Amino acid sequence: RLPLTVSALSASITHVRAEEFSDIRTYGAPEVISDIMLFGKTPEEAAASPMTALLGGGFMQSMDMVADELGFDIDAEPQVKHEMAVATAPIDSPIGDIAPGHVAAQRFTWEYTVRGETVITVRVNWFMGQDNLDPPWSFGPEGERFEVSVKGDPDSHVTFHGWHPESVAAGLERNPGIVVTANHCVSAIPYVCRAQAGIRTYLDLPLIAGRAAPHLHR
Repeated sequence: RLPLTVSALSASITHVRAEEFSDIRTYGAPEVISDIMLFGKTPEEAAASPMTALLGGGFMQSMDMVADELGFDIDAEPQVKHEMAVATAPIDSPIGDIAPGHVAAQRFTWEYTVRGETVITVRVNWFMGQDNLDPPWSFGPEGERFEVSVKGDPDSHVTFHGWHPESVAAGLERNPGIVVTANHCVSAIPYVCRAQAGIRTYLDLPLIAGRAAPHLHR
């Protein structure tokens, strides 16, 4: 949805990117972090992570929608990459200390190409903080965020802040990113209910918007 909205501001588009930068310590699901995401495991164990397929199944539906609407003649096979960084010293986390040599950060990338040229990229960067990582990955000066970038005439770059908690402790109490996900689903309900029966995407529905706070509502 957001990449398509931003894309309307550009012509002759050659690349669309959506990317997340998050401290995974704020994700209050320790079993998922340890047993499915495989943080705290050895790189060899984490290489078998099901997240590439689990996330890819969802992300590539969105990538298909973007490709279809923008008119990209995508190649048959997507490009998928799973990168890891290990701890160089014990890292405190909700699943216990991450031992040196064990996985403390992961980066998943999905790309669609047209005749070998990358045209759509979706990437998640999940770190157990920014300290004591090898390679020394970081969120950079902008910190945790979500980005949407469109290369075209002209380029457009949008950064979203506010969807991450102020601290690890705050995130374990209430994570704005989880709330955003839920709000998005709830906001879509009236539009989906009014739509004709069948499978519908953002391309079929009108603009989905939130609602005013109860004390301000007409």
